[in-house]
Amino acid sequence: MIRIDAVWLAVEPLDMRAGTQTALARVIKVFGEARAHHAYLFANRRANRMKVLVHDGIGVWLCARRLHQGSFTWAPSPAGSTMAITAEQLQALVIGLPWHRIGTAATIRVA
Repeated sequence: MIRIDAVWLAVEPLDMRAGTQTALARVIKVFGEARAHHAYLFANRRANRMKVLVHDGIGVWLCARRLHQGSFTWAPSPAGSTMAITAEQLQALVIGLPWHRIGTAATIRVA
């Protein structure tokens, strides 16, 4: 099991052809570094595909998820910012539910 202490939602879309190095470069550009045990979520412009980059303390993992119908409920936030979400919100987001209504309000960190 991969330990995840914090989840960050990238509000700007990512080209889903991007591989590990491109996603990692985006994380470093926005956050300055990829922190151990943090997950970084990206979506494409249509928000029907998602990639998750996780730094496990040794290396990075990149996984993808695609919805066959509909789209993920993504963050309506100003460009150039990131959003931290809770574990419950992450679980709802991954299956395509409106995660904004779950748990406490997400905190925004402008990068």
